[in-house]
Amino acid sequence: MNDSPGWATPGSSPSDGDRQGPPADRPGDDGGAQQPARPTGDPKWSAEQPPPGQWSSPGATPPADAPQPPAQPAGGWGAQPGTPYGGRQAYPGGPGGPGQWSRPAAAKPGVIPLRPLGLGEILDGSVATMRTHWRSVVPITLVVATVIQVISVVVQKFMLSDLPLSSTEDMTAEEAIDTLGSSLAVSVVNQFIQVLGTIVVTAMLTMIFSRAILGQHSSVSTAWREARPQLLRLIGLTLLLALGIILLGAVLVLPGALAGNIGLAVVGFVAWLPLIIWLGIRFSLASPALMLEKSTVIKAFARSSKLVRGSWWRIFGITLLTGLIAFMVALMVVAPFQMIGIFAVGGGMDALEDGSAQTAWGPLIFSGIGLIIAQTIIMPIQSGVTVLLYVDQRIRREGLDLELARAAGIENYGTTGG
Repeated sequence: MNDSPGWATPGSSPSDGDRQGPPADRPGDDGGAQQPARPTGDPKWSAEQPPPGQWSSPGATPPADAPQPPAQPAGGWGAQPGTPYGGRQAYPGGPGGPGQWSRPAAAKPGVIPLRPLGLGEILDGSVATMRTHWRSVVPITLVVATVIQVISVVVQKFMLSDLPLSSTEDMTAEEAIDTLGSSLAVSVVNQFIQVLGTIVVTAMLTMIFSRAILGQHSSVSTAWREARPQLLRLIGLTLLLALGIILLGAVLVLPGALAGNIGLAVVGFVAWLPLIIWLGIRFSLASPALMLEKSTVIKAFARSSKLVRGSWWRIFGITLLTGLIAFMVALMVVAPFQMIGIFAVGGGMDALEDGSAQTAWGPLIFSGIGLIIAQTIIMPIQSGVTVLLYVDQRIRREGLDLELARAAGIENYGTTGG
């Protein structure tokens, strides 16, 4: 592995039980050199770890022939290179007192420690990247969010301006159909623009996060240059996933709807919703896999499925919590701008009652400003959580922390000999 954010494909990093020996026996990327055993950093190891006896749990009793702890040097990354992690090195003054076992500190060259991550570390890593590398992150999200909202405001203004402003009770059937059709068309156009903008942001921010993990900075031009070769594939991946969800809904919901059986249509929808969630989480790591491993769309789907296997509920919980945080941030930012737009320059309650607030320039512009600010904050956090979940799963399953340490220039990280 080199120091570029395009990390090596996992062909030489077995996962899901494919590892044939302990970590110390794995060949490295340098043509057969022995790869060091990886340090343990979290008591919750997945089932795909090396055989018992190579690594013991953090609370296990040390073997009788365990080596004595070396003197700790001043400074450094915390864990001393050259300490034997496979034998559970003893460190005086551990959690259980003098002579007890404690986990060696992991190196942290960038925004995260190089070990399995907890929920707080994943969220903190996303925020830390946005704060530390704001010169690269903010321009990308701000420009894309501004383009999205400008197009959205123009589309909403001119596509809905000819709709009748009468209340629903006073509408004719033809007016109601026209209103519904126009509103649906605006929603589809806005959603399409949003998806395209999100794809561009995701592609570029993935490259920035990959360097931030190594403690490296990335400019906007560098992020674009590294992301551009995979951009069309990322668009294809997103469209393919959306098409699969739509086709699944058509198979489950349309038969009942076309037959006029409302009950059957409702049952189909109830079955469709959890399947959407399941598929969304199963393939949630496909985007970073595509970008960082330089893989194809199909391989990215397969990689995501493999990495998520056995951790679905954990990834679902973190993703759900991130979505709730993003929703609350958006609500707190957008709501004041919407209120100003409606009551200060948009006609107030009268405009809300007759529907003119939907197409008046004042409410549209103020609402757009609020959404630009909200998306500038939200998109880096959501993209960062996805990238760090991918990194976390590869650390847990494939020992990616050792490769990241080498790429960050940390020599002899986690080696078994001095």
